[in-house]
Amino acid sequence: MASVDDVVASIRSGPSGPKVAAIFDFDGTLIDGYSAQALYAHRAKNFEIGPEELVRTFLAALRGPLDEVGFTDLIERGVHGWAGRTEQELRELGERLFAEEIGGTLFHDAWRLVRAHQNHGHTVVIASSATRLQIAPMADALGIEYVLCTELETTEGVVTGRISGRPLWGGGKSAAVWTFAQRHDIDLDASYAYANGDEDVPFLSIVGQPHAVNPQSGLARHAAEQGWPHIAFATKPGMLDPLPALRTAAMYGSLFATAGAGFVAGLLTNNRRNGMDLATTLFGDIGGWLGDINVVVRGEVHLRSHRPAVFFVNHQSTLIDALVTARLLRRGYTMVMKAEVRDMPVIGQIFDLAGVAFVDRASTAEAIAALQPAVEKLRSGTSIAIAPEGTRSMTPQVGPFKKGGFRLAVDAGVPIVPIVIRNAGEIMWRNAVTAQSGTIEVVVHQPVPTTGWTRSDIDEWLPRTRQLYVDTLDDWPGTHAGHQWSKAIANATEAEA
Repeated sequence: MASVDDVVASIRSGPSGPKVAAIFDFDGTLIDGYSAQALYAHRAKNFEIGPEELVRTFLAALRGPLDEVGFTDLIERGVHGWAGRTEQELRELGERLFAEEIGGTLFHDAWRLVRAHQNHGHTVVIASSATRLQIAPMADALGIEYVLCTELETTEGVVTGRISGRPLWGGGKSAAVWTFAQRHDIDLDASYAYANGDEDVPFLSIVGQPHAVNPQSGLARHAAEQGWPHIAFATKPGMLDPLPALRTAAMYGSLFATAGAGFVAGLLTNNRRNGMDLATTLFGDIGGWLGDINVVVRGEVHLRSHRPAVFFVNHQSTLIDALVTARLLRRGYTMVMKAEVRDMPVIGQIFDLAGVAFVDRASTAEAIAALQPAVEKLRSGTSIAIAPEGTRSMTPQVGPFKKGGFRLAVDAGVPIVPIVIRNAGEIMWRNAVTAQSGTIEVVVHQPVPTTGWTRSDIDEWLPRTRQLYVDTLDDWPGTHAGHQWSKAIANATEAEA
């Protein structure tokens, strides 16, 4: 058994450059489960699956592992009903399935491996028997340029209902990878491959660094015989497990209860700020306990050393990010959130009572105006927590940073404190309805003072700050990134003096 940390270390110590490929299977390897489930669910909901296809799919599942001929027959019958649809329609369907379900199945550990290969200059590829509509949105989100998959035949942008060429199943996948390697001058002996299925033995056998990921029984036996590394990614509980739903309901209940307690305390003491401090402190402690969520923090001293401040938090999950922020900051802060949150039943009203500044991202003028009360709060001693990305990301990738948080800190003359959350999306993905138990890891970096900053300073520090988040997540806990960040702050302070 090889740990992900071991594999990452091996990648970093091995050869670099684009001649080395890292080739990932998709279903069961990059993602937890099978993307076809989301596709079949969509088609069933829209009455697009006929009785014959349903029976054949059911019988194929009962028969067990398919050979290439059996898989080809199965997928051809599946895509037959797509005849007449345009490529654009299928792209839009793929994006919708990704946003609704597939995006949330990404293995966090698989993402770490993808990033390790990308940072080492390797050519990263997804090779899968699934269709492009199932894979492409994830590839785009992860910055993976090359996708080898079972392609649909099209004529003038319209799907014919047949597949084009050989499906990437068994020998078909290894053949496609071999052809890709020849065309892109890839050294397969130095390359890496990751897969989980019994049918992937031929594919894994053509590279010098094969890895069995959560392998099926046949692949597990072959991997053991060949001495291939076996990696175990943590999978989520099945749908029949009631605990995640119960824990999530308890967390929401604690949010409502602690907000209510804070509101009443504020009325009784005629001090709304004290009431909200009580609410955030209680929620940070009780919500985490009820959800069985532990928070491990590095750099905790920076949470207290400079207050008030603007705390930057990378954003993947509304409930979990709120919980972690409450756990870290506890008292004396409020948040900036997108205007849509105000319309969420109950939660929107709770955040409104807490003095949250709601920003309309569709209007720059309205967004700037909405931030002015937050500036006044900072000047009066209340800190602000804000997501510099502006919206929840679909994957652990760090999104583009917006200028609002920087302007807020500059206008109020307070420092920016970067808070990097490693795996909130793994605990509760952006569009998930239930949270998983687990440990959330956090690094708090040194505050950067903004006194005297101009617009050009914001333009300089915005990409530098975002890169701090990228580097910290890529090389957790980001010790080197933190040192570079501190050096940049020291140099800027010295230059100003």
